[in-house]
Amino acid sequence: MLNQSVEADRIPLDLAFHALADVTRRAMLDQLSEGPASVSSLAQPLEISLPAVIQHLHVLEASGLVRSEKVGRVRTCNIESSALHTAEQWIAQRRAGWEQRLDRLGEYLAEHPEHPDPLERQTSQRRHP
Repeated sequence: MLNQSVEADRIPLDLAFHALADVTRRAMLDQLSEGPASVSSLAQPLEISLPAVIQHLHVLEASGLVRSEKVGRVRTCNIESSALHTAEQWIAQRRAGWEQRLDRLGEYLAEHPEHPDPLERQTSQRRHP
């Protein structure tokens, strides 16, 4: 049961990171961060075909990072900040864990000054064979 829960939580995050891994999709998200945009306006600054832009949009929509709505002949895209928030939370949790580990290491080294700096020890070993 726990594995299913972890797997279900991981899928949206995997899709978000997959979508964010491409420079073209990140450029599209940058443009959408300024406000809604039509597919043609998203395609304009990119040096790729309109079908390629649409494929990138499908990836962004599947990841939950973007949603689109078609009104008449115009498809308008909007950024979905909640999916970005999920990725941001995941990164922040890892950063906090590493910061805690580094803080504990710093405390340990401050409490145990008898352990010399490993870089200093290597330098002195080279000078005194």
